Amino acid sequence: MESFKSRYDTYRQAVEGYLQGLFTDKTPWEDLYESMRYSLLAGGKRIRPVLTLEFARLSGMENWRNALSPACALELVHTYSLIHDDLPCMDDDDLRRGKPTNHKVYGETLAVLAGDALQPEAFRLILTATNLPAERRAACALILAESAGAQGMVAGQVLDTLHAPGSREELTLVHRLKTGAMIDGACRMGVAAAGGSGALMDAAARYAAGLGMAFQIRDDMLDVVGNAGEFGKPIGSDAQEGKVTFVNLLGIDGCQQAVLDYTRQAKEAVAPFDKAGFLTALADSLAERNK
Repeated sequence: MESFKSRYDTYRQAVEGYLQGLFTDKTPWEDLYESMRYSLLAGGKRIRPVLTLEFARLSGMENWRNALSPACALELVHTYSLIHDDLPCMDDDDLRRGKPTNHKVYGETLAVLAGDALQPEAFRLILTATNLPAERRAACALILAESAGAQGMVAGQVLDTLHAPGSREELTLVHRLKTGAMIDGACRMGVAAAGGSGALMDAAARYAAGLGMAFQIRDDMLDVVGNAGEFGKPIGSDAQEGKVTFVNLLGIDGCQQAVLDYTRQAKEAVAPFDKAGFLTALADSLAERNK
């Protein structure tokens, strides 16, 4: 049986190859493309597109590479969100994945415009994916719009940056929107791209709910106990900004237990479908990650 690492690496290499081919034209606005590619190709785990590809495979798509366009569309939206998140008007971060943030290299104006451009380009990737039937492209585009927009990721950003969440209920809502919505979109887009069953779509949503919460709580922990070299950004930034996190509410031990609980929920949701154990291994690896 193919190992978890082998399959993950195969998916990730396919995603990297697809992304490498984007925004390479010679134009008078090459600086825009350079800024977009700087952040898009800066590395990262590529969790979201990997989830899309695996759920497409589980849904019966014989050639999972046919789902690369919607999978990589997610990464464009995720990248735009990181560029904007790092801006001085948001988190004002100098480092992302161990490299200077986009606005530190290209200036705030071009960083904003690079993020602006990545978002519609994501939908172009989906809508021009001629290897998918039109109805599946439309379904994927709708899922991405819901996940990234005013009822998803952006809503989470507003709550996080402007509403000062302080209770467990408030933080849970922030994490379900800011982080969880895009993970939910990644899982459900894989099912939609392959025309999968309603049962698997429901399992994908429940898996994503557990995975998203575990991922973000682990992120809160790493901001306290992580290694800056591994984490790719400064440690302690949440405390410096005066943000309340799950570490403040539960402590490190309580956070670790919460991560385990949400991870268990995620694994249970897909147990009937995850015969090869890839999604189970992915959930476990994220619960134990150091970056």
